[in-house]
Amino acid sequence: MTRAFDRSARTLLAATFLVIAGCQPAEDATPSPGWKTASPFAALDLPAPTATRTASGRPGSGYWQQRVDYTLEARVSTETHLLQGTGRIVYHNQSPDALPFLWLKLDANLCDPLSVTAVLDVPPLLFGEEVFDFGCRGASGMRIERVRSRGMLVPFDVYGTVARVNLEAPVPAGGVVELEVAWQWVLPEYGYGRMDREGTLYQVAQWYPRLAVYDDVRGWNIDPFLGAGEFYQEYGNFRVALTVPAAYVVAATGTLDNATSVLTGTQLARLSSARASDTAVRIITKDEALAAREAATFGTKTWRFSADGVRDFAFAMAPDLRWDASTWDGTLIQTFYRPEATLWEEANRMSWVTIKHFSERLARYPWPHATTVEGPNGGMEYPMLTFVPSGTTREDLYWVLTHEFGHMWYPMLVNSNERLHPWMDEGFNTFIDITSVEEYFAGEAYADTIDVQPLHLYPLHAFPGREQAMALPPDEQLDLYWAAYFKPALMMHLLRTEVVGTERFDRAFHEYTVAWSFKHPTPADFFRFMEDATGLRLDWFWRGWIYGTARLDQAVEGVEHDAESGETRVLLRSRGALLMPAELLLEFADGSSETVRLPVEMWKLGPEFTYRRHGGQAPTRVTLDPRGVYPDDDRANDVWPR
Repeated sequence: MTRAFDRSARTLLAATFLVIAGCQPAEDATPSPGWKTASPFAALDLPAPTATRTASGRPGSGYWQQRVDYTLEARVSTETHLLQGTGRIVYHNQSPDALPFLWLKLDANLCDPLSVTAVLDVPPLLFGEEVFDFGCRGASGMRIERVRSRGMLVPFDVYGTVARVNLEAPVPAGGVVELEVAWQWVLPEYGYGRMDREGTLYQVAQWYPRLAVYDDVRGWNIDPFLGAGEFYQEYGNFRVALTVPAAYVVAATGTLDNATSVLTGTQLARLSSARASDTAVRIITKDEALAAREAATFGTKTWRFSADGVRDFAFAMAPDLRWDASTWDGTLIQTFYRPEATLWEEANRMSWVTIKHFSERLARYPWPHATTVEGPNGGMEYPMLTFVPSGTTREDLYWVLTHEFGHMWYPMLVNSNERLHPWMDEGFNTFIDITSVEEYFAGEAYADTIDVQPLHLYPLHAFPGREQAMALPPDEQLDLYWAAYFKPALMMHLLRTEVVGTERFDRAFHEYTVAWSFKHPTPADFFRFMEDATGLRLDWFWRGWIYGTARLDQAVEGVEHDAESGETRVLLRSRGALLMPAELLLEFADGSSETVRLPVEMWKLGPEFTYRRHGGQAPTRVTLDPRGVYPDDDRANDVWPR
């Protein structure tokens, strides 16, 4: 999920700084004399490796996760906005544990007047320069009408955004249980920033009861949905039938199974052409969409979709959508947008380049189509389907579009727990978006400056004493824009370019993505995997960037030159608690210069390090971080002479 990229963020909030015990370094400007008694290089206190999650950060021979298959039917009334649904849920207990009850997630109950969010009247969150409202503006919650298993009613208890289903007998390890569920929900006009409806356009998500994740780390994951934290889901197969007014066109997570029943002959022929074209084919033209808007139609149509190996299902519908399609390497690229959204005439090309870019660098896109729908939502992602705003410029449109499609990799493919660790999906995704922008806008100013944007946001958001550790869950973040999106992007960029090296990092990150595809990695898995794949111990890095708000202040304390031996000694000091490698530029009187890169191990013996250069002339000027890539607190002490 995202908002348009903010290039001029100004506002940020004061917050009590929260410390994570055991991981937070001292925040003093000068490291304490007890450097070696509380070494910043000490190993993090991670969970012990198991047969499920190995010491190398890979899934072990005993790795397991649950599977949930859904067969859903829903009818949507555009007069009352009521969605009535029935479904069969097949839960495969692939854990070693017998489960006496199941938990359903009812995230739509965030809109219930008795929800925690409504009762607390949770204030909107400042998100960059925007106000992000997690409210539902008077909407109601989802009502479960009944739950059955084997033809018998099953008792259940609703607790806000979760419901406990009390089974007659436990589901044994390796067992399967089927539930039949009926429910209804009035679709809200503003769905807590995750879905919307505007006029005749509906963007619909969290519309059915979903099984909560039961994993080897926390058991049942039933953290309440408060708005900021997103979704942690089990994988499975979906068969979905959506009955809507006959004039409506539907885009959804799944592949359309009954195209001949719901599309015209002309649309079918154009779609067939699009499957062989790498440029956009107009399936529904602007004139056709405008004509459909005015046409009087009656009755309903049922659109049938199927999706395998996905963790969720969303859809969008409207009577007047333009529809463009093309194909990249067998993947159908689709864009749906209203006639007024003329900027979207380029969106299909943007989508095509995005899917190709991420597939070639991370892991191949695994599903049959990638679809995006224009609308009022600020940006939200679901498997194979994204909601993206109209955009005011090409740059803004591409940023949000590529960001939401980037979520197809994190977390739709690499399925981390967004409710706890947003930096592992929003942060990773913001990081990879930068190279996507650089490719699409190559040769333009936007591409030339995009990689420094996270660094430029640092002084606007990383206020000493106010900034919070990015390891905190999203519901506890007062500046989610920074902690979940752009600080992790800056962290990953510096890890790649300044700590590991681009080639070594890219290979390791690709291997991580492949190894954890369709699985549930934790932060410890990521840490161990990257260390194993790069051959570097990175505890110091994770500790400083993720588990604390330590600040960087590298300084040149002085320069000495021994004319007799020709040795130059450059005294460096780490005045802040955040450690990083160093780069030195030495300039000489004859106009020559020399660049020296010093690894982070320079700080192993404490906050002072002397770099010795043997032979040659004395430098006339020494500069730390000459390229300006680090968020260094005091640039004045980076240069000698002062």
